[in-house]
Amino acid sequence: MKNYCNITDSGMEEKANGSVDTKSPVENGQMPDPANWGVTDVVNYFKATGFEEQATAFQDQEIDGKSLLLMTRNDVLTGLSIKLGPALKIYEYHVKPLQTQHLKSNAS
Repeated sequence: MKNYCNITDSGMEEKANGSVDTKSPVENGQMPDPANWGVTDVVNYFKATGFEEQATAFQDQEIDGKSLLLMTRNDVLTGLSIKLGPALKIYEYHVKPLQTQHLKSNAS
């Protein structure tokens, strides 16, 4: 299982008004590369980023790291059967950056 530390200036925090700020766990100062993650690692990643409730959708759909890297915006918004608000945040602040980081790290 991966250990994640949270960036405080963009930490996920549920506020009194119900809004949520997102955070990105980092590993050794970089976004982690999920290419070798199992389903449990993906679930733990989303739990660590404050998406405890939505993490079960990744478990139910058996999304491992390679599957996560292949997901489109539409897959996250419609294929996981989670509410639109959290799905948008998961894709924009987590899935897309992980995909970008993976592509950059494999391009060099």
